[in-house]
Amino acid sequence: MARYSSPPWHLLLLFVVVACYHRSSSSVADPTAGFVAVELTEDQFHLHKPYDLAPEQRYEFRDGVRRMWVFCTDHPFSPGSPTKPRSEILLNQKTYTSGVWQFEAHAYVAAGTTGASIMQVFGAPRASGRNTTLMLHVYGGRLMFYHDEARVVDADVWDRWFRLNVVHDVGADELNVFVDGEERLAVFGRGRYRHYFKFGVYAQTDPSLYMESRWRDVKVYTKIVD
Repeated sequence: MARYSSPPWHLLLLFVVVACYHRSSSSVADPTAGFVAVELTEDQFHLHKPYDLAPEQRYEFRDGVRRMWVFCTDHPFSPGSPTKPRSEILLNQKTYTSGVWQFEAHAYVAAGTTGASIMQVFGAPRASGRNTTLMLHVYGGRLMFYHDEARVVDADVWDRWFRLNVVHDVGADELNVFVDGEERLAVFGRGRYRHYFKFGVYAQTDPSLYMESRWRDVKVYTKIVD
């Protein structure tokens, strides 16, 4: 009778590694699957910065990377505005009121940046009491939904590049946030309105003196369903 012999240990190890790889890779789907890219031209990247400063004093676009920085002591983006300082890009010609839309970019938040919004889905009905449908804030290196301690999207985004995808289904009134292809947040919206995407640094509660974020490969996708 033939005797069964177990495979060599190194083959068992290889099997385990391959199995784990397939399991982990299959659990991370591409958030852009089924979407169509929207053409973006440079004139659609509209900068909001302190009104008394030249763009190059708070914004740099070099080698495909958009770097934005601001001090909490800066002026707002327009005289008399009650808002806090910001250096933000508004994708001003990509507004939407229906369908499914997605923002994608690779982002980097400089260490020490805290009390700052780095990305937002602007627009909400007046009755909601807010001007935004979603904001992603950084506090102590953590990326979170507004300043909600119970909804941390990523535990540490300081000094590293990460892929950020934000999907907004207007008809279903739902938003989903992905970091490096993994879904990290699912929340309800605030109702249909005229929406658009913004990204950069925008001072919030208890901001650091200096705030900075960097962005590359910024894209917008859509999937019209209603």
